[in-house]
Amino acid sequence: MDQQMQQQFEAVDYREENGVAWVTLNRPDRLNAFNRKMLTELHSIWQVLRSSVDVRCIVLTGAGDRAFCTGVDRDEFLSNTTKMNTLSNKFHTEELGLSLGPKTNDLWIPVIAAVNGIACGGAFYMLGECDFIIASENATFFDPHVTTGLAAVYESIHMLQKMPFHEIMRVALMGSHERMSARRAYEIGLCSEVVHQADLTSRVRWAAEAIASQPPLAVQGTVRALWLARQVGTLQALSAGPLLTGIANDPLNAQEGQASFKSGQRPKWQLR
Repeated sequence: MDQQMQQQFEAVDYREENGVAWVTLNRPDRLNAFNRKMLTELHSIWQVLRSSVDVRCIVLTGAGDRAFCTGVDRDEFLSNTTKMNTLSNKFHTEELGLSLGPKTNDLWIPVIAAVNGIACGGAFYMLGECDFIIASENATFFDPHVTTGLAAVYESIHMLQKMPFHEIMRVALMGSHERMSARRAYEIGLCSEVVHQADLTSRVRWAAEAIASQPPLAVQGTVRALWLARQVGTLQALSAGPLLTGIANDPLNAQEGQASFKSGQRPKWQLR
């Protein structure tokens, strides 16, 4: 992504480093709640990254230490019923967060979410489409929708891809009365790792750069295969296996990887 485009962003901070795009929700004074500016900028970033040859992994995080994202900016969107339902009638409604996630934008570069502080409500649009989550020990997860008289629909459906049914049901129904800790999120598989707050950036950087160091078609083919299996079921996903491997197992990528393997070079691995 060129420098001129990076400078256009106001609600999102964007930078590239060592094959990794760092996408930071940058409204810390509003606990990184999303407004129309952030929606537009994220959509633009996901679309541009689809054609990137330099970015091989993405980190999605929030500015500051208080919140990853607290969902929709209620002052901008939900101050009255007209703003909630901006189209002609209840059969023509605007679901604000549907373009927030990378997979909805047909982007298959892997995305790691780095969650620091609160992640609630509309944050689940994004977390539900990330490939895995690393959280700091102060992270909390909850959904205030039902407490404020709104159904927790799209957000819950997204998070059902990440959590056991009974766990997302509890989060959705408890509303603002309960928050899930980072430790509990790890226990149920929502987070793949929980680290000290001071170590979050360095730990995520290590994982992202490890992914970025590998042949990109092989990585993206793996991401696409696993999401396909989740979306359509095992038999249908296996039937698409020949197509995905044919695309992803590019001869040049494979030669590079095999040459490294045969040379005896091995990554310095870590135990998790």
